[in-house]
Amino acid sequence: MSEKKLIEVRNSYALPEDVLDAVHEAMSENVGELVSLFKVLADPTRLRILKALEIQSLCVCVLVENTDQKHSALSYHLKLLKEAELVDSRRERSFQIYELTEFGSMLLKSIENHFEKS
Repeated sequence: MSEKKLIEVRNSYALPEDVLDAVHEAMSENVGELVSLFKVLADPTRLRILKALEIQSLCVCVLVENTDQKHSALSYHLKLLKEAELVDSRRERSFQIYELTEFGSMLLKSIENHFEKS
């Protein structure tokens, strides 16, 4: 069995060198994509859109009817959700239909489960 080298971090607090290396690597990691995702999720309108799409795929016109948002503002929110790969869209006749992606659905369920347990 190999001996792990302990490194003293502060006074009597010591960590194995491999743990300290892993912590350093985690703290150096690029988290830009995660930050962007959390920024998208930080808006109440976008969360409400996700919750509505959890019920059923919807046309923008239904979302406009059920919010105080104008079509252009709602389109902007949907664009950000689409860029974050939380929603996708398809055309049905003259309607643009939005739906949760698998990732969007899983993420929303995970968040909701967390808060149900609290």
